[in-house]
Amino acid sequence: MKIAVFAIPEISAGKYNLKDSRLDEVDKLVKAKKKTYIQAELVGEQDALQADAILVLSDARADLILKDLDFVETRLTRAGDEGEKQLLNKLKAALEKEQFVNSLSFDEKEQQFLVTYGLFTNKAVIAAEKSDLEDLNNLLLRAMKEAGFISFFTAGEKETRAWLIRKGETAWDASGAIHSDIQHGFIRAEIISFSDYIQAGGETGAKQAGKLRLEQKSYVMQDCDLATFRFNK
Repeated sequence: MKIAVFAIPEISAGKYNLKDSRLDEVDKLVKAKKKTYIQAELVGEQDALQADAILVLSDARADLILKDLDFVETRLTRAGDEGEKQLLNKLKAALEKEQFVNSLSFDEKEQQFLVTYGLFTNKAVIAAEKSDLEDLNNLLLRAMKEAGFISFFTAGEKETRAWLIRKGETAWDASGAIHSDIQHGFIRAEIISFSDYIQAGGETGAKQAGKLRLEQKSYVMQDCDLATFRFNK
């Protein structure tokens, strides 16, 4: 996951482990040799348009809106297509009301124009207060959630690990997050919810309690599901 840091000099660019206490709970039960958190890459504002989300201080949100408004007004002077002009005027009206572009809905034709624009407020924008910077890990976990991502866990003797997927993705998508070979040979997913896993004291207890479910490709993954994927090698 890539997060652009917009005008927050207190936060340095680089890669950060997102320490999740829920993975810690799983690891205590498994006692694996290795524990691997999700990693976020923080980049500067010059890379914001390539990021999954933008992190900004609350009092600087208007700067993002002004950047987008400047782009829209400039584009309006050059647009020849009537449909594009209507879209740009729609964006202009929203931005002038200090609304983010990602709060609006668009039809298919509008989307075709929109994907070419590279607007800052069409991305997930996470507004932070100065006090939030004191706990960067929690702030980044919130950014992950607000950007529309969740995690699922795998657990075994060698490693307990958190994996990043978008909310709403399926077991088939999740298997591909681990390795394309698993996705291509997907047979089924063995799923235990996080709460069932912890309450049962681990995988064995969860199985004995009938809490392990066999799910197909279309199963929509839930946050912190414990997953084992069976596949043809």
